[in-house]
Amino acid sequence: MISRKRSAAAARVLASYGIAALLLWGLERSQLAEAVNLLVYDLITNLRPADSGRPQPIAIIGISEADIRTYGWPIDDSLLCRAIDRLDAAGVRAIGLDLYRDKGVGPQQQCLRDAVRSNPRLVSIFNVAEAIEPIPGTPPTQRAYNDLVIDRDGVVRRDLIHVGGQDDTVVTLPMRLLEVERGNNNLRRRIERGQPPIQWLGPDSGGYYGIDTAGYQQMLPFLQPGSYRQWTLQQLISGQVPAADLRGSTALIGSTAPSLRDLFEVPHTRFRAGAAPMLMPGVEVHANRLVALRNSDREPIWSASIAFTNAIVLVAALLGALVAERSSPMRRGLLLLSLLIAGWMGAAIGLLLQAQIWLELSEPVAALLLFGGTGLLRRGALAQQQRQQIQRLLGQTTSPAVANQLWNQRETLLSDGRFEGRQLPVTVLFSDTRNFTTVSEGLAPADLLNWLNRGMAHCVPAISRHGGMVNKFTGDGFLAVFGAPVGDSPAADAREALRTALEIQQGMEQLNVELGAEGAPTMALRIGMHSGPVLAGSMGSSERLEYAVIGDTVNCASRLESIEKHRHNNLCRVLVSSATRELLLQDASPDERAWCARLLWEDWGSLQVKGRNEPLQIWELRGIAPAAAGATRG
Repeated sequence: MISRKRSAAAARVLASYGIAALLLWGLERSQLAEAVNLLVYDLITNLRPADSGRPQPIAIIGISEADIRTYGWPIDDSLLCRAIDRLDAAGVRAIGLDLYRDKGVGPQQQCLRDAVRSNPRLVSIFNVAEAIEPIPGTPPTQRAYNDLVIDRDGVVRRDLIHVGGQDDTVVTLPMRLLEVERGNNNLRRRIERGQPPIQWLGPDSGGYYGIDTAGYQQMLPFLQPGSYRQWTLQQLISGQVPAADLRGSTALIGSTAPSLRDLFEVPHTRFRAGAAPMLMPGVEVHANRLVALRNSDREPIWSASIAFTNAIVLVAALLGALVAERSSPMRRGLLLLSLLIAGWMGAAIGLLLQAQIWLELSEPVAALLLFGGTGLLRRGALAQQQRQQIQRLLGQTTSPAVANQLWNQRETLLSDGRFEGRQLPVTVLFSDTRNFTTVSEGLAPADLLNWLNRGMAHCVPAISRHGGMVNKFTGDGFLAVFGAPVGDSPAADAREALRTALEIQQGMEQLNVELGAEGAPTMALRIGMHSGPVLAGSMGSSERLEYAVIGDTVNCASRLESIEKHRHNNLCRVLVSSATRELLLQDASPDERAWCARLLWEDWGSLQVKGRNEPLQIWELRGIAPAAAGATRG
């Protein structure tokens, strides 16, 4: 039976975490997680200081709005030929014409076709995606495609460096320009041979999910936007560009005018506010690609592999569940969970900012939130259920201190909504109302109940204040227990029971003053107190359960309350067994010993209690002497 219950509980736990795993899986398949990752990547890229492009041996000849107003659009081939001649005369190492010229423009189209055949430094672009060809007659070693890899959100972050298994005509523009600069294709061949080994982007690298990573791709590092050396076409043709500024550089000719729409969103432009969005011209994107390719021997932006990311997510899920399940109280678990989330976010952001290491951010955070939140919610629901169970079993008869102890120990005390049976050392306080039958004959039912409740209003708070629990009301009396379901120590519980009896004695005096003033009957109580072991636990059926304490200790307290009823000469008679009295000085502090010395006792001797073979040594607690007097009797 117990095994079946444990199996059911384990199944519920697994089901709750299974739902969390499904939610995490769904988040991974959605574009939301990737969007968050890319947004963080762009923000950190924008915050990280970038080098200037000005020292780079790259010259951008941009076709500006002013050039369009001067020369019109599209630019005549003869003007491009003049620009190429100027660059060639200045001693540039390579020229990348980032303009489509599969169809000539103007009456002198042949000059551009002759230039590409005669000038081995001139590279003509074509576009694979749109099936646009290069300048007619371009030699195979001077052809290059300018296709860019654009993410799902329209931002350029990755660079397609090369596609293997193609002939010599299918080469990226930066790769072709580098080969023209160096006069060899060694880098391309090393990449195809896997020398040196480089970690290329995979479908789930970094913060990506299921992207197309055909070919050899890496994250593209950007220099400061707009920082490259740049001149307009008109400045070049008119001779305003010093040859010394061009010598030894690679020149890129392309459009920079916004009206031509050859503009792209990059990480640096996503957080630039202005009247118009700041976009990067395609020719500048290619300049960044060329710089990255030149520096290919340097450490690239490292992006976590799928295996590494999955390991991090698994650890995050386990940590989230462990913190939620093991931390007590739950607010500590919530704090630890918050610290873990903040720690991971700080680590991921710090590594990208300082070391250009891109780790997946959103899924580990989601794993911590989902698994940690599931554990906390599950424990919260269980705690609410246990709270209801404790309230159902014990009612409102426990003190706040005892209730707090019960709450802290609920995992060990409760089993299947019940208090498991345990033997506990307790002190039992049994009370009854003297002459209740006589009083009830003279009062109406409503008045009688009100009269009894006024007495209980003095007794119950006193019991609660001293850590006791009213286990049950017995018509005109009650049974209170000190030390169950939880207690401090048998001696401490006995002292608190004595303090409770003294407080009830004093309260009865005040109550009877009030009753006398109202003309109501006098109220007198008999209390019996005994210490010893009891069997404590839930008793009853699923329809009705109550917390019960049974055993000889309870019986003895009841017998002490009812013994020799005629010997009652005060408002609250308190009879205490030797078992309780002998506990008072055990483990007592000096102040507690001084308090015990002030107790006023009357020795009743050894009396035979009904239902018990051995007699009990009994004392009556008559009160407590003033602190200054320190008097005792007994």
